[in-house]
Amino acid sequence: MEASGKTTALEMTDMEVNRNDMDVYQTGGTSGDDNEMTRMGKVQEFKRNMRPVAALSFASVLQATWEYLILSNYTGLEDGGLPGMFWSYIWTFIGFGFIIASLAEMASMAPTDGGQYHWVSEFASPRHQKFLSYVTVCHWNTGWMSTLAWQAGTASGSFLTGTVIQGLISVRDPDYAAPGWQGTLLVFSMVLVVYFFNVHASELMPILSNLLMLFHILSWAVILIMLWAMAPRRSAEAVFITDWKNIGGLPTMGVSVMVGQISAIYGCLSSDACAHMSEEIKDAGRNVPVAMWWGYFTNGIMAAILLIAYLFATPSVEDSLDDASGFPLLYVFKQMTSTAGVNGLTSIIILPVIFSNVMFNASTSRQTWAFARDKGLPFSRWIAKIDSKRKIPTNAIILSCTISCLLALINIGSSTAFNAIISLNTAALMFTYTVSISCVIYRKIWYPDTLPVARWSLGRFSLPVNIIGLLYCVFAMFWSFWPTELPVTTENFNWSVVIFVAVFIVSLVMYAVQGRKEYDGPVTSVKQN
Repeated sequence: MEASGKTTALEMTDMEVNRNDMDVYQTGGTSGDDNEMTRMGKVQEFKRNMRPVAALSFASVLQATWEYLILSNYTGLEDGGLPGMFWSYIWTFIGFGFIIASLAEMASMAPTDGGQYHWVSEFASPRHQKFLSYVTVCHWNTGWMSTLAWQAGTASGSFLTGTVIQGLISVRDPDYAAPGWQGTLLVFSMVLVVYFFNVHASELMPILSNLLMLFHILSWAVILIMLWAMAPRRSAEAVFITDWKNIGGLPTMGVSVMVGQISAIYGCLSSDACAHMSEEIKDAGRNVPVAMWWGYFTNGIMAAILLIAYLFATPSVEDSLDDASGFPLLYVFKQMTSTAGVNGLTSIIILPVIFSNVMFNASTSRQTWAFARDKGLPFSRWIAKIDSKRKIPTNAIILSCTISCLLALINIGSSTAFNAIISLNTAALMFTYTVSISCVIYRKIWYPDTLPVARWSLGRFSLPVNIIGLLYCVFAMFWSFWPTELPVTTENFNWSVVIFVAVFIVSLVMYAVQGRKEYDGPVTSVKQN
């Protein structure tokens, strides 16, 4: 300090460093987190209260791969049978592995809640950054009209839980008709659970994630043991080689299996959701990609093991599809235990799915909040507001829950329309994976020196992994638009292709009217290396 009482430049620098250290300490982050947020031009607004184990648990419980795979395999069994279901899962697991590895590396380069739309904005060519970033978000989860796609994924978990409960009712009462309005009320109840935990129990999320991870594993072990010990057994030849089915009446068995792989794809979706919690995870540049990769890998292996047990325990594919509950899994349970046993086994599957919905909504709301932070949504100021007490995006959570409820209302009038919106989620996610991986490939080939440092890197295999992941994205998106049955009627037509094109057109119109004037994209605040 000078005699005049003025502060020197050196002392000012020390004061700023101390202030930054205090900010890092108060938010629970590291100096690496602070440097990454500074590089991306973002302000740390959340508490980083998720440590490595909690982040891995969050990713694993949210994915719930084995739960979704055995609950939502109707299409896979109808179009492919037992071998089709198994082999399509194997190549889906491998294909998605290349996608998740690519996304995990990008999450290490830019660990932000924005995820894909931020990566596209930062890695695309300067000429197309703004447009691609805007349209990518509009086809995924958090843009104008695009909320339909990601919120459809959010609603699907609650809808699946509600319909499983209706299936259990039909097990006890064969005359139960499962009206749509009752299913919608069950969805509402699931959304209330999601809202409560995301808002009023947000501080417990790390602890809850770890406890649910244990339950996720124990439930898997119980179902696996019961299937092997009590269910009737098919031959290995039938499961892996001979019992192919084309009940949907598609042109060839090959086409049937390609269409039926949608069941396997649905089970592997959302493996990147942990990336949208980056700003609440300590040392995100390292821990987020680790959680994404190992969460996906461990879930995938567990799902493969349980799927084999489940397929061996399915006496008849046709009878399982014709079961009054609408769920082939409940048919399998009924062959090996009493009604009370069916209820008990199904309950320990439903509970992890319910909490998967809680975490799915948390991820969705963070990405919605991130896009609003970058002024990409109407009413962005309200959506991007942070609850000063809880340090969570309460308004974005409310918005996500509200949209889930509004989507559930569609089920009252038409289950076909609702299922079409749900199926859109697969194609929309594949679209965003395609665009984001394409952009990082472009950057690696033409301007590799401009890429941020990835603390979780694929090394010299990076570019080949990206290219294979991109090819699989295009492959999966292509087949996601096909009808599952022939002849095509208004009831079985895959309306997702119509909705996808409609949303794409709306996104172009919104970009022309609003986006190109008001949306600049995250890249404008990124500091160059």
